[in-house]
Amino acid sequence: KELMETKRKTIWRVLLGSVWFVAACTTEPSPLESALRASGTNRPELEKVLAHYQNDSLKLMAAEFLIENMPFHFSYSGKELEKYRHYFERLPHSWRGPTFVRDSLVEAEGAFCMDSLVTVPDVKVVKADYLICNIDLAFEVWRGQPWGKNVSFRNFLEYVLPYRVGTEEISDWREVLYERYNPLLDSIRATPDSANVLAVAQALMDSLSVAPVHFTSVFPKGPTVGPGLVEWRSGNCRELTDLVTYVFRAVGIPCGCDKMLMRGDKNVAHYWNFVVDESDTTYFASIGHQSKKFERADTYWDPKGKVWRETYSLNRALMDDAGHDTLSVPKAFREPLMRDVTAAYAGKINWSLRISADSLVFRPRRNETVYLCMSSRGAWVPVGFGHFEDDTVRIDDVQGAVVFRLAVCRKGGLLSLGLPFLLDKYTGGVRFFRGNGEKQKAVILQKFKEDFQTHMLGGVFEAANDPAFRHPDTLHAITERPPRLVNRVSLLQAKFYRYVRYYGPETRNCNIAELAFYANPDDTSALRGTLISPPGAGAGNFVNQFKNVFDGDPYTSMNYREPSGGWVGLDFGRPTAIGQLVYVPRNRDNFIRKGDSYELFYASERGWESLGRQIPESDSLVYEVPCGTLLYIRNHTRGVDDRIFEMVDRRQKLW
Repeated sequence: KELMETKRKTIWRVLLGSVWFVAACTTEPSPLESALRASGTNRPELEKVLAHYQNDSLKLMAAEFLIENMPFHFSYSGKELEKYRHYFERLPHSWRGPTFVRDSLVEAEGAFCMDSLVTVPDVKVVKADYLICNIDLAFEVWRGQPWGKNVSFRNFLEYVLPYRVGTEEISDWREVLYERYNPLLDSIRATPDSANVLAVAQALMDSLSVAPVHFTSVFPKGPTVGPGLVEWRSGNCRELTDLVTYVFRAVGIPCGCDKMLMRGDKNVAHYWNFVVDESDTTYFASIGHQSKKFERADTYWDPKGKVWRETYSLNRALMDDAGHDTLSVPKAFREPLMRDVTAAYAGKINWSLRISADSLVFRPRRNETVYLCMSSRGAWVPVGFGHFEDDTVRIDDVQGAVVFRLAVCRKGGLLSLGLPFLLDKYTGGVRFFRGNGEKQKAVILQKFKEDFQTHMLGGVFEAANDPAFRHPDTLHAITERPPRLVNRVSLLQAKFYRYVRYYGPETRNCNIAELAFYANPDDTSALRGTLISPPGAGAGNFVNQFKNVFDGDPYTSMNYREPSGGWVGLDFGRPTAIGQLVYVPRNRDNFIRKGDSYELFYASERGWESLGRQIPESDSLVYEVPCGTLLYIRNHTRGVDDRIFEMVDRRQKLW
């Protein structure tokens, strides 16, 4: 009996052992083990880090966090990197501006070629000493700063600990930046605000904002530039966001990059900084923005659609939700190092989008991933996704005042499901751009929104016989956005004036491209005079460039360097009758340009349908367009910014 019992137990042990063996062979390895396996010959270095912290549970968790997500990070390498950094390094020292810097570097060194760079996976090259030093320095600022007690371990891991912010070359930046910027916070350490993350963040941003930044979007697209940006302070919103992130993380402030994969009224992505306080509330700011103040996320004004927060860790839940078939998943969602924070920015006007199958031209498959797309130069870019369930497309956390289009990904390409639609910002209502079969005349004046049109609101054209303009007469006040490139204003010839000027709005930098005065509306030659400008401003100053206002070129302009008090004008030499003034807003060449070739499209269920090409003889185009449809204008001659719009009350409304 005992022998039989022993045999039975032995058989069960064998069977149980076989089950365990099979389970061990079929179970997915942990993220940490997967990273170690991917590290190849670098595995001993990463294991050395884990062994180093075996008696410190928090630092061990931090090391595991960095290592298990390391396979999804890399840097670029190659000779072209130095060429690329030259753009940002030289811009602060050039008084001729970013276009000159770009063109001169291209002439001297050749155009930057991103394709010649190679990728270097972190998991195969990061050494133990580097990672240990980074972890120790991050913990020192987290535990040593008075505000560190209000930074959660979770936020510390994502927004203080990481050794990189993007795809820059790995470098030792923490200690150098800590020693440089930590003393700037000595004063706030002596106040009751020393433990207030937001107050400390604002104090540091105020200090960082004292020196100028050099914003430009004309440099070629390339990899993350690196911590040298802290010194150079140049680039677009991406580079300026990285600048702040390096400094804030070096002193232990949880900070990073929030972004739109496509901005709601532009053709490009947009980036800015965020900080999170002790209650995990998000605040945003940009060092390149005029206010530079951290404000609550739900007060952010730009049309957004979807907002994502960059993370060091892989968002495995998001990746699983999008699906693992890489051919059917747009690049942004294949290995997403980001999480959805739209709800924080939308606040009370955060919507759950629901589109029934009846509104679609093509019906998705059951449970198929449906992508929410936004417009960029006639294309549609995925910015979020949901699923098709119960005859309805369901996408959560979406903010309105944005035009969207739904699509599914088939064979690596996007298949549109139907017409574009507008999501109302305040009601969450959906309006499809569906034509009613009628046509209307459309006068088209611009192909893209010009921000400088708004900059002229509140500006006035003044005339006087006193050179100090102590009691000027107002010839014309700008009360709405100038609608076109060339704007004409007829005047009553009641008085004669020697001095005339354009005086900018009180709260904006004065800027204007062209200004001319005529004795009579029918005259073809403008009145001549001597240029006048604010005393001490310097008529030849490169920054102000007053001479551009009278050079006959509508694509050069002046921009007064101070935020108020700017003006430019003429001294006729004697009192003169004025019957008309003509002005051109400062612009980026996005009004309709005489002689260029344009093509207009409208959105149908099949895609963009051409309404033909035209070459304008003035600053406008005239088309017959289907009523109620979404339109898109393309300039085939020059420029990169063309934009979608609709006709509302016979005017363009650009989206």
